[in-house]
Amino acid sequence: MRRLAGGTFWLGSNEHYPEEGPARQVAVDAFWIDTAPVTNREFQAFVAATGYVTLAEHAPDPNLYPEADPRMLRPGSSLFVRPKAPVSLHDPFQWWHFSFGTDWRHPWGPESNIDALLDHPVVHVAYADAEAYAHWAGKELPTEAEWEFAARAGSMARPMPGGTSSLQQTE
Repeated sequence: MRRLAGGTFWLGSNEHYPEEGPARQVAVDAFWIDTAPVTNREFQAFVAATGYVTLAEHAPDPNLYPEADPRMLRPGSSLFVRPKAPVSLHDPFQWWHFSFGTDWRHPWGPESNIDALLDHPVVHVAYADAEAYAHWAGKELPTEAEWEFAARAGSMARPMPGGTSSLQQTE
């Protein structure tokens, strides 16, 4: 882990997705953050020690989805499937598909495993799963502001991935 001193920066963006705006100046106090993602090996140790079962490994509660086809209420997760041809970027269902049996132990579908991926980042975990792991490890998940502060690496207006800049000042 690394301790970041905290500071003031511009959170969000006015250039990308509507839910990222409006860009606004915020301050974060000093905090600790991991310098690398949690690996399958680390998450596996947590599961072995606690018996934890992730959200993707649970069947959805039929009471929460009374109109759902019961055959669809099985454990799984969204799986990236490379399109065979160019598709609209406005429809993520062109490359994300729900896959029964896909979870952190089966990251590329139910027939896959993590045997050769133990030092790769764990995937197919929900926020609650990450929070449970962090609690077990004696840590806390960063807030949205802490995460973005760390990602900006000390810059108030560092360009964000996939864009030309991180904000448009509205002052």
